[in-house]
Amino acid sequence: MWFLGMDVGTGGTRAVVVNAEGKLIGGASSDHAPFRALHPGWAEQDPEDWWRAAQEAIRKALASTPEPRQPVAALALTGQMHGAVMLDENGAVLRPSLIWCDTRTQPECDWLTGKIGYARLIELTCNPALPNFTLTKLLWVKAHEPEIFAKIRHVMCPKDYVRYRLTGEFAIDVQEASGTLLLDVTHRRWSREVAEAAGIPESWLPRVYESPEICARISEKAASLTGLKAGTPVAAGAGDQGAGAVGMGILQPGSVSATIGTSGVVFAATAEPTKDPKGRLHTFCHAVPGLWHVMGVTQSAGLSLSWLKETFFASQNYDALNEAAAKIPAGCDGLEWAPYLLGERTPHLDPEVRAGFVGISATHTAAHFVRAVLEGVAYSLQDTFALFRELKIPVSGIRLGGGGARGALWRRIQAGIYGHTVEVLTAEEGGAFGCALMAGVGVEHWKSLDEACGVAIEVAQRIEPDAQDLAVYKTGYEKWRKVYPALKTLRQ
Repeated sequence: MWFLGMDVGTGGTRAVVVNAEGKLIGGASSDHAPFRALHPGWAEQDPEDWWRAAQEAIRKALASTPEPRQPVAALALTGQMHGAVMLDENGAVLRPSLIWCDTRTQPECDWLTGKIGYARLIELTCNPALPNFTLTKLLWVKAHEPEIFAKIRHVMCPKDYVRYRLTGEFAIDVQEASGTLLLDVTHRRWSREVAEAAGIPESWLPRVYESPEICARISEKAASLTGLKAGTPVAAGAGDQGAGAVGMGILQPGSVSATIGTSGVVFAATAEPTKDPKGRLHTFCHAVPGLWHVMGVTQSAGLSLSWLKETFFASQNYDALNEAAAKIPAGCDGLEWAPYLLGERTPHLDPEVRAGFVGISATHTAAHFVRAVLEGVAYSLQDTFALFRELKIPVSGIRLGGGGARGALWRRIQAGIYGHTVEVLTAEEGGAFGCALMAGVGVEHWKSLDEACGVAIEVAQRIEPDAQDLAVYKTGYEKWRKVYPALKTLRQ
């Protein structure tokens, strides 16, 4: 019995195949066209390109599996969160999707907050209005493209559009729906009050499911395009952060992950919806039925390092950059990086702030700038851990994921800045792997996600924080926290 998980990301789609023992036995990816940024703060992608990539990734993943091959018993999808896919009455895409990193919608956020009230919006959805969320993107289309808005009959997130093409069903999971700003997160259902206030008909919204719940089946047409069997069950899945948490075993209260991809996310499972009155953390339904999670987001985490490399060190590879940065002492001789290339979410909720190097001296070398970026990103994620302490959210263990878990230097930096032992998994396949486990639970191969993760997940390494690093970074973090107010003042 095999299970397939698929991740419709920003840069590409990844499909993986997992066997009945929870082991990865095949996988493949297909790149997406780069997102379009016609103006600063804009980011759009073509949903049809996701569908093309999904077909290719599935076919290649199935072809990569060993003989004798078995049919896929079930699958589930994850993907980039918050994107707005708008379909007409025939299910045709009306315009390119405004994706997660599109931040043009601050005026719509202000309008919605004024309409409902800041405290009431957090009470209803557990979150404030932010430019990244799906609802504010719909409001932008309503204000600027009324002819498009008038034709909308279905609203979906990116991975849910791909599932629609696979099955013909309109569906969404509670974890993904939490990031639309249209879900009553506490009660795991659409918020009628928010939808009515925003002028969004509830008929546009897909049915909501728990993440492991079977919500659709592969259609005959999709079967012919992908190599999957018609009628194969499809579980609801989760947004990339919820699915990634499952793939890392972040299931029960106290378990935490720190994942560095394009963005950076600190994710903690909670037994109940924890509402931050200031809206600095996201509070979403977990992919685990009956649980919730909180997460803080750094907009430009791995993006900071890739930007630095491509802008200044294009001829060097990441290994060479890390090797040089490892020779620089912790604290980077006073050089600091504020990773605000795309503004910032946690804790500042400021889409306008921009990045900067601070404290440059004539003694700093190229390697200092690389290490400053690694440390600055970890400091920005430490902001979330500081909020966890303030809100009394327990942290009993931290697992690292994404690119930030793959380099020894960045792992050591994170252990020192977070002040915790951190763990790295034997095989961290992220959200796609987590979705394959959800699919197995959906067809009752495993009784629960806890059972599935207990079988499938293995810790490869534990990194203890270095005592000297702890002292340097404790002082360094207090200094680094002064950078944002300075950047904000410069902008005024």
